[in-house]
Amino acid sequence: MQLHISPSLRHVTVLPGKGLKEFIKVKAVSKRLSYRMMFYSLLFFTFLLRFVFVLTAVDGIDGENKCSTIGCLGKKLGPRILGRRPESSVPEVIYQTLDEPLGNDELKGRFDIPQTLEEFMIKMKEGGYDAKTFAVKLREMVTLMEQRTRLAKIQEYLYRHVASSSIPKQLHCLDLRLAHEHTNNAAARLQLPSAELVPALVDNSYYHFVVASDNVLAASVVATSLVRNCLRPRNVVIHIITDRKTYYPMQAWFSLHPLAPAVIEVKPLHHFDWFSKGKVPVLEAMEKDQKVRSQFRGGSSAIVANTSEKPNVIASKLQALSPKYNSVMNHIRIHLPELFPSLNKLVFLDDDIVVQTDLTPLWDIDMNGKNIKSDLSLWQLGTLPPGLIAFHGHVHIIDPFWHMLGLGYQENTNFADVENAGVIHFNGRAKPWLDIAFPQLRSLWTKYVDFSDKFIKSCHIRA
Repeated sequence: MQLHISPSLRHVTVLPGKGLKEFIKVKAVSKRLSYRMMFYSLLFFTFLLRFVFVLTAVDGIDGENKCSTIGCLGKKLGPRILGRRPESSVPEVIYQTLDEPLGNDELKGRFDIPQTLEEFMIKMKEGGYDAKTFAVKLREMVTLMEQRTRLAKIQEYLYRHVASSSIPKQLHCLDLRLAHEHTNNAAARLQLPSAELVPALVDNSYYHFVVASDNVLAASVVATSLVRNCLRPRNVVIHIITDRKTYYPMQAWFSLHPLAPAVIEVKPLHHFDWFSKGKVPVLEAMEKDQKVRSQFRGGSSAIVANTSEKPNVIASKLQALSPKYNSVMNHIRIHLPELFPSLNKLVFLDDDIVVQTDLTPLWDIDMNGKNIKSDLSLWQLGTLPPGLIAFHGHVHIIDPFWHMLGLGYQENTNFADVENAGVIHFNGRAKPWLDIAFPQLRSLWTKYVDFSDKFIKSCHIRA
């Protein structure tokens, strides 16, 4: 800095030098730095406060005790901010006791185990137990409840298995009354079809459907729903295959309840020439399966008595005991080409379906020499799993509209989707003719049953 004094002008001139300029620059820069630091500091504390607020809110949601002091808050949030686990307030002895295995036999004959949570809390308050005793009592109560829940589930699966495998007395009554009618009423012994319609059975200009069933009422619903929804029923032929014991009741029903103008054929399996010649592979396989099953004693009782398996595993084993897996009616679809050698194309219908649309458009599908992949096919998914390998590459996929399945085990099926489907399938245990059927879905099946019919009324079959 330079200083000039002028005596004549009586004034002092101060000229800044390099040092002062540098000093002023440093001051200005430091001011700018302090403002920037202040901004970043405020930003950091803003994010920190938001983070602390979130952690505090989570603690409040979890139901932990509220903190009213900074020290308490620091003890709670400090370990989390630093990445350490907070110390648990639950005594370690409780974890150790709950981890100890408890045998099923240890609870037998015990009457001191609390049955409800309310009873458990009363005992804990009155007894003044320590932490270990608290854990022991809690473990015993929860284990007992788990055992009861498991037993209830297994009983439900067993009852469903029995209900789905047994023949309802109403259907048994219907078979007996129809068999009696077949014996005493000539009108119940009509030739099906009549002589002038026999050529239609091998005429490929007709639409041929096959139903294999030993259930008269179920076969009736399939045939009735098919004919009612068909746009050209005069060109429809329904081949109903049944077994020896159901042949007379089946013939009596369709003789007395014709579905004109459709052509109905009722034929027992033993009347087919191919079936009576030589050995039938499907029957040989079933005989071998029966021999294997006979080696395992106990059946469903032995399966249910197994305490080491989960309820869903037991349910699967009970399902495997279903008679349908050992029924000729369920497997004969594999040999339809041999049973109907003159027909170029036909559609197989299970007896637990309902037809809700015209099925004749299926004949317009070019299958390229394959089968249709649906329950309207020569093969049903899941019936004989090894056969899926045998038919690999010979299946033609069609639109799901033609087959909506699951109505026998999916209670919460969307009703609008069911109504809009072309064919609905009650596969599963809750068949529509059983009391365990789902009421909201059963109505789609019962609307094809004439409950004013004398045979239906006399056997007390109700909607």
